Amino acid sequence: MSMNRREFLQVLAVAAAGGMTLHSDFARAAQGAEKLYDLPPFGNVSLLHMTDCHAQLLPIYFREPNVNLGVGSMLGKAPHLVGELLLKHFGIAPGSIEAHAFSYLDFSAAARTYGKVGGFAHLATLVKRMKASRPGALLLDGGDTWQGSGTALWTNAQDMVDACKLLGVDVMTLHWESTYGAERVKEVEENDFAGHIDIVAQNVKTTDFEDPVFKPYVIRNINGVPVAIVGQAFPYTPIANPRWQTPDWSFGIRDDEMQQAVDAARAEGAQVVVVLSHNGMDVDLKMASRVTGIDAIFGGHTHDGMPAPTVVQNPGGKTLVTNAGSNGKFLGVMDFDVRDGKVVDFRYKLVPVFANLLPADAEMSAFIDKVRAPFLEKLAEPLALSEGLLYRRGNFNGSWDQLIVDALIAEMDAEIAFSPGFRWGTTILPGDTITMEHLLDQTAITYPWTTLTEMSGEMIKTVLEDVADNLFNPDPYYQQGGDMVRVGGLQYSFDPNAAMGKRVDNMTLKGRRIEPGKTYKVAGWAPVSEEARDSGPAVWDVVAGYLRSQKVVRQITPNMPQLVGMEGNPGMV
Repeated sequence: MSMNRREFLQVLAVAAAGGMTLHSDFARAAQGAEKLYDLPPFGNVSLLHMTDCHAQLLPIYFREPNVNLGVGSMLGKAPHLVGELLLKHFGIAPGSIEAHAFSYLDFSAAARTYGKVGGFAHLATLVKRMKASRPGALLLDGGDTWQGSGTALWTNAQDMVDACKLLGVDVMTLHWESTYGAERVKEVEENDFAGHIDIVAQNVKTTDFEDPVFKPYVIRNINGVPVAIVGQAFPYTPIANPRWQTPDWSFGIRDDEMQQAVDAARAEGAQVVVVLSHNGMDVDLKMASRVTGIDAIFGGHTHDGMPAPTVVQNPGGKTLVTNAGSNGKFLGVMDFDVRDGKVVDFRYKLVPVFANLLPADAEMSAFIDKVRAPFLEKLAEPLALSEGLLYRRGNFNGSWDQLIVDALIAEMDAEIAFSPGFRWGTTILPGDTITMEHLLDQTAITYPWTTLTEMSGEMIKTVLEDVADNLFNPDPYYQQGGDMVRVGGLQYSFDPNAAMGKRVDNMTLKGRRIEPGKTYKVAGWAPVSEEARDSGPAVWDVVAGYLRSQKVVRQITPNMPQLVGMEGNPGMV
């Protein structure tokens, strides 16, 4: 169902009301909106996929990375491509609205031209349109849905639980959801979601008897075709996040059990088997090469907006591996042609959700207004003006991360600061005001405490090396999620291709070498150990205090390590 004429004229009216002439870039984009959102149906089985929205109910800005390094066998392969090389690989025209959606290029200028992305009211319009043109289509949610905003934190995720029901999500899997605690997740599954949304995760078991915590898969009938959706929750949840939040659950990749789940679904009559995964794309690619009988993996976690699937050969045939970006910015649309009990063809498109090009759904808009109303005054508090672009996303420090570590050093009288390598968090354009809501978009977690620790130079290197191996281990199954820890005050060199324990070198503080035996005052936040609960004030209070005193945040240059051996790597500009 394409955008109808009345809606299309509304879009042009909005453009004109904004003072844009029909010769502007935006007007050209609006005239191309029919093409952007006019996806002719194909085949007889359709699956829609969103992932990693991080509780963003409203349209936002979100800049894609300019550093996404691939090492070893992943060198130069999707998703480890950025900028022009990514556009060239996927055949996207430079300077187009799609180029803005999928790359960081000319971000500030293009964002001002095309406006914000995502927002559940605009996403709802797109989902309804796709479901109307594809009878029986299911909406799959890859997780990281309940965390990432002030309102999600303050409502114990109830805003997102209700929003997903209203959006029409059919099946979901998990990651950050678990940070609300095992009891809360099961309460939502058994009460709010009962009869509406299935949570699937074949790799989550009880720690005592290895009993399944969730359904491993569900089978849904789409136009007479039995379709199995197998769940794969984030395998390293108890390592990347606090173990005490899910003490009785074990996770893991569990290839063998995945194969058993796929085989069981096939034995039950499934003609299409897909995996709804929160592994991260490199892990999905390896899993696709080892487990047979999967038609497609709908991936998340690494926030990679991939315009086309990667086709992976395995002993049983081929598996399509997709990843649908983050922050409500994209909707994946997979159409299968299923004949004689198997998939014979497919069409896939990752559709950008431009708030200026999709009318807001009235029912979802009313819900969002209602759920945000009690918090508006708190969210809207202006903290400081940002002179430069503030973003988080990339293997090393972003400017938002840099602002956080600068604040920790200043407010906590530390020499060095660490901030987790989180990928979530919205972007602020130059000249915009940083509000409390923007700060919470970067920091809203259930374990937000700040820490101040005396650490030896040797321990500092150990911490950096451990995180480096999580990110750059040549075997994706040993990559435990997240990007490199963000560092303030400390300079170092970094060789992603070096052996474990040898990637970090030349550590200096204010021009002087870090001494292994000397102790340094190190600030941090988001401690995963239970002993650190309530250790210090919440990080948003610390950073808010810093911003209020600054009033204006000057242009920030992120503190990047000196990279070794990365010349010509297509995952870096």
